Amino acid sequence: MATATVPAARRPGAPASGRARPGLRKQRRRNTLAALLFISPWIVGALIFTVWPILYSGYLSLTDYDVINAPTFIGLDNYRQLVNDPKVADALWNTTFYTVLVVPLQIIFSLFLAMLLNEAGRASGFFRTTFYLPNMTPPVAVGILLLLLFNGERGLINKALGWLGVNGPNWTTDPNWVKPALVLMALWSVGSTVIILLAALRNVPAEMYDSAKVDGANFWQRTTKITIPMISGTIFFLVIVNTIASFQTFTEAYTAFFGSNYSNDAALFYAIYLFQQAFEFLHMGYASALAWLLFLIIMIITGVQFIFSRRLVYYEGEQR
Repeated sequence: MATATVPAARRPGAPASGRARPGLRKQRRRNTLAALLFISPWIVGALIFTVWPILYSGYLSLTDYDVINAPTFIGLDNYRQLVNDPKVADALWNTTFYTVLVVPLQIIFSLFLAMLLNEAGRASGFFRTTFYLPNMTPPVAVGILLLLLFNGERGLINKALGWLGVNGPNWTTDPNWVKPALVLMALWSVGSTVIILLAALRNVPAEMYDSAKVDGANFWQRTTKITIPMISGTIFFLVIVNTIASFQTFTEAYTAFFGSNYSNDAALFYAIYLFQQAFEFLHMGYASALAWLLFLIIMIITGVQFIFSRRLVYYEGEQR
């Protein structure tokens, strides 16, 4: 038997479904205009200092521009040049090698420290400050510190290895050990990552751990079945941010290996090569093409990470 659906009675004076009253629409319009007015300084700044440079670099990537003379349009020649430039391949390899090593190590090391801090009780504040202090160190100083700590003859790292009966390598001169030294040095400044992970750990309900302990789950099972899934959204955010930062690594490696007459191509990261083309050789058009290639690579990697995150990342309140 067919049934008829009776629409719910509308209250007298109430607006029709999907339509706002004229007075309410006017109020929303005023609120929107007020919000736009308040954020207009940021919008203007973003247009001048972010959007315009991005668009202009896209134009420069199609030109031959040496800063002194006016840009000359040359089409896609800069992009053809970077495809055949062996230095671009070397810089991409160095940067990718560094990123593949440093991002997982930073996340694992930071998670270990954050879990220790989460159990530290009242002492957590002191150690939290201690771990964050290296982030206050200027990157140039970190580059110099790298040369001092990893010096093959007088460095503290090799002396410590010597006490263990291990002959340390020439970290700063051997091309095979330059990138591992930079990776280890990157662990110096994991303080901000530790703080973010600690905040995520504090949001995991304690009742879940209590229930797991009652069921006999050990530490490893609690970590892999509760902790990591519950903070997977934060870990994914850090993976994205740290990956982008790693692909833009510049200051520490430049200070250590390119700030003087000495240079080591094992530390020639992509951002360093881009800087050299732009400000040492004044090939601004070619450097702009390099920048757009880096942008494209980062976008592709980020897109792939988002695709894999659909199965690996848990968000509270999300329905699947």
